[in-house]
Amino acid sequence: MLRSRRRRPRKPRRVPRLKGLALGKLIPNIITVSAACSGLTAIRFAIEGRWELAVAAIILAAILDALDGRMARMLNATSEFGAQLDSLFDILSFGVAPGLVLYFWSLQNAGGIGWALSLFLVVCCGLRLARFNSLLGKLPPYAYNYFTGVPAPAGGMLSLLPIILWLAFDIDLAAHPVVVGCWAILIASLMVSRMPTYSFKSLKIPQPWVLPFLVVAALFFAGIAGRPWPTLTVVAVLYLATFPFSIRSFLRLKEEAERLHDTSNDEPGNDEPGDDDGAGGTAPGLPTS
Repeated sequence: MLRSRRRRPRKPRRVPRLKGLALGKLIPNIITVSAACSGLTAIRFAIEGRWELAVAAIILAAILDALDGRMARMLNATSEFGAQLDSLFDILSFGVAPGLVLYFWSLQNAGGIGWALSLFLVVCCGLRLARFNSLLGKLPPYAYNYFTGVPAPAGGMLSLLPIILWLAFDIDLAAHPVVVGCWAILIASLMVSRMPTYSFKSLKIPQPWVLPFLVVAALFFAGIAGRPWPTLTVVAVLYLATFPFSIRSFLRLKEEAERLHDTSNDEPGNDEPGDDDGAGGTAPGLPTS
């Protein structure tokens, strides 16, 4: 009799894992897309004449824009694609959307000039973002805590200050096309200017000031909940008031860096290339010219 062969049990086949990005890595890009959708939704509210919702949508876009970069660093999901996506959508949320909201609210009463002013705001926002991208990694160390010009999210919200004043205090003069047009020109010019403004991304609160800071934050959110438009007016004015201080502190740091650079070059053994010892020197942390 033939012996029956024993069949070896087959090992279960492994299901191949799907290749691609984890869902957590996509969260920053999802936030970026949501910010763009919020900014563009402001245009719809402006067409319908719902000015409170139009301003709120752009403010929400600014909040989401501030979160996407921080989420990318927390999740270790930074990428070149995300950086380019953020810049492309920023011009929609903080250039196109504020420009059209101002046009439908007031500037359309000025005819072609009003439309040109809206376009000027959009173009300046695009130029500001292009310059920001071109300067990434090329700034001297003392300039890392500063923006060159008003950043696009802040510029987009500042451009809406006439509407916020109108909503807060019912000031008819704030809705005049001349006032709105001049304000749009000012904010657009500040965005493309070389004026240093504070970057609050690396702001550190000293330990004795933590509790007062929390109290101020509580007052801010209470104001947003109770009287949003006067509160936003105060915040905008306070931000504008920081410009003289940012310019002074930036110039002070620049002068100090230049002084260290000159001192380093004047020390023995730090001669320029081509001298007898052939050694050149620069201040630590400063780029060579």
